[in-house]
Amino acid sequence: MSTSDVAKLNEKVIRELYESAEVRDVDRFVSLFAEGGYFWDVSAGAKYFGADIGKTVEIYAAAFPDMHRELEKFYVLGDVIIVELSLNGTHRGPLALPGGTIPATGKEMHAPCCDVFHLKDGKVTSFHCYTAATILLGQIGVLGNLGAAFVSTQA
Repeated sequence: MSTSDVAKLNEKVIRELYESAEVRDVDRFVSLFAEGGYFWDVSAGAKYFGADIGKTVEIYAAAFPDMHRELEKFYVLGDVIIVELSLNGTHRGPLALPGGTIPATGKEMHAPCCDVFHLKDGKVTSFHCYTAATILLGQIGVLGNLGAAFVSTQA
């Protein structure tokens, strides 16, 4: 397979990954990862492996039921794909983060994001998601008082 063919296949896989997240098809989303592959939500400080990779789709779907990923630019370099996008939606449910849960604020977000993927044999080996968390948290109205925004999940 030529380098150009590999690049086209890899872009197709990544577009399918985004589409499966849009329609909340967690099984299909996870199936696009290689064994041992992972998803790293850099701004949240959380790395997911195996079936837990699907939690990322579930977390954001619960917090933003109308979530839409606006794909702006693709940069394809063989087995590496970089995507500039924006995450858009209304904060209508709990946003579960490693530090706690932010209850729904009812506010919209339009947060810039940059995703970096590595693939091998048509499967994602790593997905690093760099969401502009300060913009996202500011848009949903919690950045000014982040500590008070979290609801404790510890008993």
